[in-house]
Amino acid sequence: MIRPKVILFDWDNTLVDSWGTIHHALVETFASLGVAPWTLEETKRRVRHSLRDAFPPLFGARWEEAKRLYIGTFTAIHLERLKALEGAEAALRELAGAGFRLGVVSNKTGALLRREVVHLAWERFFVRVVGAGDASHDKPHAAPIQLALDGSGQKPGPEIWYVGDTELDMECAANAGCPGILIGEAEGARFATVAALVRSLAV
Repeated sequence: MIRPKVILFDWDNTLVDSWGTIHHALVETFASLGVAPWTLEETKRRVRHSLRDAFPPLFGARWEEAKRLYIGTFTAIHLERLKALEGAEAALRELAGAGFRLGVVSNKTGALLRREVVHLAWERFFVRVVGAGDASHDKPHAAPIQLALDGSGQKPGPEIWYVGDTELDMECAANAGCPGILIGEAEGARFATVAALVRSLAV
């Protein structure tokens, strides 16, 4: 792999722990609409896409109502429950200090995403923060990565890395023509942590 000039990160469960908040907001939404709620394990397995892509198949004609309910519940609690994953801030600090341009590409609604970035005081690390609804399409389409690079003088390619925790993230990277760096656990295998990524770049 070529040493990158830009490293883009997924947000939820790549840099921050948000499963509890996502699950709570979904359960409240399901209950309000009379739909049987998912278990936490189902939420972790099934939540991948943005609201505008995931909710129409789930809720049909009531998907916009469901979106309003979900965002209302999520907004009320997400900052107080927001927690950075261990080692994430140190990794971002080291990467930014080493001169890498960093950004975020997430399927979290853009306004909520940027609120969380500011809450953690991480806006100093990122050149661009792109969330769901900011680009013409959401992940796994290439458009969010392309938007994150807009105005940077960089184009998607081997010098642009996308770091995420799901197969959808890797699909997004592939669609944009960028290397995908899978972290955390997937299909029982242990992949590199953010900290290990930093150490590998320092070699």
